[in-house]
Amino acid sequence: MLSLNNISLTFGDQNLLNGISTLINPGERIGLVGPNGAGKSTLLKIIAGEITPDEGAINTSKEATIGYLPQDGVDPDPTCTVYEEVERAFGEIRNLEQQVRQKQQQVSQLDKESPHYQQAMDQLGTMQSKLEQSGAYTLQSDIEKVLMGLGFTPGDFNRSTTEFSGGWLMRIALAKLLLQRPTYLLLDEPTNHLDIESLRWMEQFLKNYEGTVIIVSHDKAFLNEITNRTLALDRGDLHDYAGNYSYYREKDKERQEHLRKAYQNQQKEIKETQEFIDRFRYKASKAKQVQSRIKKLEKMDKIELDEHEEEISFRFPPPERSGAVVMKLEEIRKQYDSNVVFDDLSYAVDRGDKIAVVGPNGAGKSTMIRIIAGLEDFDSGNREPGHNVTTSYFAQHQADELELDKTVFEIMREAAPKAKETRLRTILGCFLFQGDDVFKKVSVLSGGEKSRLALARMLLMPANLLIFDEPTNHLDMQSKQILQQALEQYEGTFMIVSHDRDFLDPIVNKVLEVRPNTTNTFLGNVSYYLQKVEERENSGRDVTGSGPPSTSSGSNGQHGLSRKEERRLEAQKRQKKYARLKPFKKKIDPLEATIEQKEARKNEIEQLMAAPDFYEDEERVKEVSLEYEKLKAELVEVYAEWEKLAVKMSEIEEEFSSD
Repeated sequence: MLSLNNISLTFGDQNLLNGISTLINPGERIGLVGPNGAGKSTLLKIIAGEITPDEGAINTSKEATIGYLPQDGVDPDPTCTVYEEVERAFGEIRNLEQQVRQKQQQVSQLDKESPHYQQAMDQLGTMQSKLEQSGAYTLQSDIEKVLMGLGFTPGDFNRSTTEFSGGWLMRIALAKLLLQRPTYLLLDEPTNHLDIESLRWMEQFLKNYEGTVIIVSHDKAFLNEITNRTLALDRGDLHDYAGNYSYYREKDKERQEHLRKAYQNQQKEIKETQEFIDRFRYKASKAKQVQSRIKKLEKMDKIELDEHEEEISFRFPPPERSGAVVMKLEEIRKQYDSNVVFDDLSYAVDRGDKIAVVGPNGAGKSTMIRIIAGLEDFDSGNREPGHNVTTSYFAQHQADELELDKTVFEIMREAAPKAKETRLRTILGCFLFQGDDVFKKVSVLSGGEKSRLALARMLLMPANLLIFDEPTNHLDMQSKQILQQALEQYEGTFMIVSHDRDFLDPIVNKVLEVRPNTTNTFLGNVSYYLQKVEERENSGRDVTGSGPPSTSSGSNGQHGLSRKEERRLEAQKRQKKYARLKPFKKKIDPLEATIEQKEARKNEIEQLMAAPDFYEDEERVKEVSLEYEKLKAELVEVYAEWEKLAVKMSEIEEEFSSD
């Protein structure tokens, strides 16, 4: 059992932790939640022994071990390969193996009749038993299983750690920690650098974990899947809830309601008491009662409402209408050195698509959306934007491009010179820049703050195609909800690379799965996609993932086939798919043209009917109104026919994608 006893910590004039105490029991799965800045990461560091509190203590048994994964800042040995770096976590086991070998050498040199022989044999038996219990004999397979579960391929094991990006280095650190199996496993935002497949593996691993797990995460679905208890930090206090994140939210809402009522009652009491004091302050006969009430007010513990109670919302400005096809990629080839990311990639984005882009890290998700955004060159093929398409793009690296000498507010003002100050401040408030925070220089912002500012700036730029690469990594629950609600109401088209299922599910209508040299489209949200993937796995089809981008060459196709043969088979497959799709495409193209024509006329009539003098001519009103109703009825029929064809075409696309 691990106990927190009266833990207090002050930063400047802020009481970050205000004498908090709790017991953490063996085997619990705990979600540690709270708004940004509440002290969640700090509390994990105190438990891990990296920060000493001003007051209080952490107590646990001598046998217990504590493992901690920070949000960032891991620093592996640059001289090690991936496998060697992970193996370093087991130095004690390797030392024990060396001691066993030395003891075996010693025993082999002793005379069996010697009095020291039996003593040495007993020592060797004890050491071998300890070695067996340590898991040494399964260590290699355990390391390989965890690395592959986190997205590495066998070919990555002998690559130098210097070849990997920061996100992959975090996975290496996570692998080391999971393999050490500490009694208390502390994870600070462990999902930020995982793709959906690694996330699913991680969930299963943690469900079966023998020790206690404490997780800080803004991924609601992940917390709901793993945790059975929630500790909520709020203005220095720790509230305890016997359930997962959704349970906490429900009970916290009830707590806030009780708190609000208590606050209102207290304010009423304060007002009445103050009125009595003001009325009788100078009456000698009431002096004793007045003094009594003054002391009562002074001793009263004032109830404060939580700051996050305030509701904030944001809406995108209505985008201009684009053409029916927003973006078309045809036979795109993209290669980095000897690594072919895409060969003959074709994909179309239609108006109104809300697309989640998923797949293993390194398969080309970010490369593909950068090509669509017009920010990435390609070796061959064609990129064709649709009519009247304007694009706005966000990725984490854009935070590094902000001008360091500008303030937060100046960055926003430059992006939208004509916007009202209240609107700029509202958007900044949505992304946790409140009060004087808007006057901070970019140079003093943390990496997460810069990322949030870059996202806020992007949202000011009017566009009908929004493209996001991991927009939620540095957002708290409230900010994610604000962005989610805004995207639900957004009338344009968007694509989002993300692994956050809870964020994506309510807002997307398609899932684009990107795998090495292939893409699959699923009509539905991410939960539907995961269901289909599970069915595909159970049916025995190949759904293996890909590791991080490699500089070494290798086959992108089927084993045992030459590249020329692969291309011939792929060409046959495309021709067969084209033949199947052709009759439907012949029907759907004119339907889309009809829809566009009728929608345009419908918009004209709506503008006409909005004119103040329209209703002065009764005959004209009757004529136009009849046309308007007829148009709406015709559009319902045309859309129904279009949807039937689109569904059939998607079924054919999926059939060929899964072959």
